[in-house]
Amino acid sequence: MKKNVYRLGTILLLTLVFLYFFFRKVEWKEVLNNLVDIDFKFFILLILLVPLHFVTRSIRWDFLLKHEKRGIKFYNRFAANAVGFTVTFLFPGRLGEVAKPFYLAQKEKVSRGFTLGTIVVERIFDLFTMCCLLGLFMLSRLFFPAYFRAPEEAYSNLQMWGIIGSALAFLLLVVSFSLYFFRERTLSVLSFLLRPFPEKVSQSIIKASLSFIQGLKFFHSVGDLLAYIMLSFVVWIGIIFFYWIFFLAYNLSVPFYILFPYVFFTMVGASIPTPGMVGGFHYFSKLGLTSFFNIGTNLAVGMTIVVHAVQLMVTCLIGYVILWKEGISLFQLRKIGEDVK
Repeated sequence: MKKNVYRLGTILLLTLVFLYFFFRKVEWKEVLNNLVDIDFKFFILLILLVPLHFVTRSIRWDFLLKHEKRGIKFYNRFAANAVGFTVTFLFPGRLGEVAKPFYLAQKEKVSRGFTLGTIVVERIFDLFTMCCLLGLFMLSRLFFPAYFRAPEEAYSNLQMWGIIGSALAFLLLVVSFSLYFFRERTLSVLSFLLRPFPEKVSQSIIKASLSFIQGLKFFHSVGDLLAYIMLSFVVWIGIIFFYWIFFLAYNLSVPFYILFPYVFFTMVGASIPTPGMVGGFHYFSKLGLTSFFNIGTNLAVGMTIVVHAVQLMVTCLIGYVILWKEGISLFQLRKIGEDVK
């Protein structure tokens, strides 16, 4: 009980700190004007594009899942993605990362540990892909300096975040490879560490770990690995396209590739485990808008509130419809995530 109180207290404090920096030096009248000063036709297109990443993620996910079970329905993969993001939007701690694989495991009768392992792979390649796109962005700056007019400090900060992200992605990739290709040794070390625990508990953990490692077995297929890398770029190019339409909705016409750093910053903000991504997403979105596009604070705050609200409302609507159709309570999915954590 105390552990949960401390965790929620920390998350709440983190949220408030980010919101403080997000709303600092804001003129509310200007922000409110920016909330409605938007091109309606692009706004409608923006709403329609919200589920796009569910589609591309669902297609990509099949390359991981087919090593455990072939023929998993596209609808179930799509529903799991939508439900997972709905839980993440509504509860703190990114519980959707657990609800998503467990929802699919229940629907398709596959191992929970296996599906959870596939989510780890997904997140590694999400980070790896955006770091690659960020690297291409920084490389193009050397050849086309006229298009890069942000302050030098902004590019230095971007390079720092890119290095941190690349190092983290590489570390996670090495750990995942080690878990899969040296599984026997890994399980032996884990068994040794679990000796002080009751046998029933240790055996349950070993069994879950083995299932988790099986979720990494797509690494054994070079063809699937290459296809997965290609589809990871498709996923993130689609997400960048969504934000490009978002910029057009505010009559901001910028080259497509110039959005790479902004989307990278929103990814960093969204990964912070605040409730509904509130605070972290907002601060890093504002940082990206003001640093790289010379957008004023009031407009940046208004734009961020709008794009976050659109994603939250459309995602939750899709997620609620799916859960209502399945007869599953949102709080049941939340409990799954909390029990695992």
